[in-house]
Amino acid sequence: MLSRRHLLQTTASGFGYLAFSALAQAQERAADANPLAPKRPHFAPKAKRVIFLCMDGGPSHVDTFDYKPKLIADNGKPSNRGRFGGATLLGPTAAFRQRGQSGQWISDLFPELANRADDLCLLNGMHTDLPAHPQAFLQMHCGIFQFPRPSLGAWVLYGLGTENANLPGFVSISPPSNNSGPANYGSSFLPAAFQGTRVDRSGQIANLANPRRSVTAQRQQLDFLQQLNRSEAERGGDAAAIDGLIGSYELAFRMQAEMPKVMDLTQETRETQALYGIGGGRGGGGGFGGGFGPGGGDSFGRACLSARRLVEAGVRFVEVNLGGWDHHQNLKESLERNCAAVDKPAAALLTDLKRRGLLDDTLVIWGGEFGRTPAAQGANGRDHNNKGYSMWMAGGGVKGGLRHGATDDYGFEAVTGKVHVHDWHATILHLLGLDHEKLTFRHAGRDMRLTDVKGTVVREVLA
Repeated sequence: MLSRRHLLQTTASGFGYLAFSALAQAQERAADANPLAPKRPHFAPKAKRVIFLCMDGGPSHVDTFDYKPKLIADNGKPSNRGRFGGATLLGPTAAFRQRGQSGQWISDLFPELANRADDLCLLNGMHTDLPAHPQAFLQMHCGIFQFPRPSLGAWVLYGLGTENANLPGFVSISPPSNNSGPANYGSSFLPAAFQGTRVDRSGQIANLANPRRSVTAQRQQLDFLQQLNRSEAERGGDAAAIDGLIGSYELAFRMQAEMPKVMDLTQETRETQALYGIGGGRGGGGGFGGGFGPGGGDSFGRACLSARRLVEAGVRFVEVNLGGWDHHQNLKESLERNCAAVDKPAAALLTDLKRRGLLDDTLVIWGGEFGRTPAAQGANGRDHNNKGYSMWMAGGGVKGGLRHGATDDYGFEAVTGKVHVHDWHATILHLLGLDHEKLTFRHAGRDMRLTDVKGTVVREVLA
């Protein structure tokens, strides 16, 4: 099939061709010049931005947000449940209490988050297709697990654009290198401009600055590269890929000045730093300290505060990753360590967003790729469970203090208010003013979408 550009070049002639071709090319470049420009949603949104606290490994729902009195009562007894027949039932590692005016049941592992119970919308009927990390993690991010598709953040950026041209519209803080790695924040067949920008454990974007060249020299080099890229596009190269490449060069150049300022946590008051558990409020640099993850000191607090600063500066979608939730053994000690790393920063994020007037239109999400089994694995662990688990949402148009869905008496399987990952994606997009059936991109002869051919908005959780 002839492209519009090729048709013009081969059928026009003389000076008329030159003028007409130049005009056509200018119009095409203008239309595609800034794919990240803000776009109108399909309908009025409740949320404008997303912070996803991604718990890599599969947190145990029955130890955190899914209270099961029957599991407590039958702790140590054999299970008669399917493939778990004969396995010993294992009660939660900490007590549950009802919290807030809503009476949400939350584990003592989360004392600070418990104080925000009335902001939390618990999704206790989550389920996904497979109990394997790579597939479930990819499905949580991209909608399917057979092969990579555009990630959730990329779809959001494609649908809405960004609010700050000097910052990436989609940032992933310390994403895991396993479980399909970069595909979880990639753009796949969407233009490269919509892929996530990785912020590493130091709190920095790798290879952003060029210490060997001045800003002026970098600008000249960038202009020259743009000329080469545009010449290649005009000769019939992949225009979308080349435009995405040019856009990424331009964004990287602009970010050199803007990104370090946003990531500089010393600009925050000591009170705010202390709220997130950073250095006891003593101040500190802009990175994530001595490492990112359980036992990494205040690193998760730094990441959560960075996420707030990023969305406040106009970044559309921020994902903060925390690994170490794959508790096949040492369940009690591991859970205590992980929950302690998350509790204060996550609660602080909700508090900080609310007092700044941002929580009402910022959707905060917490959860992992699946849950854990109510039956013990070995003496002190839990196996993977994709049939039923918990996530929560807060802010951005959801009903705080609501518990939606439930697993059976022990927590093996979702039985009411079931929310598949496709439904979860459809609901997130809906809160952002995007119709998941209309947010499409033509690829391989069909209109692709995040939810594929499935997904239903969970209207019960909408405020």
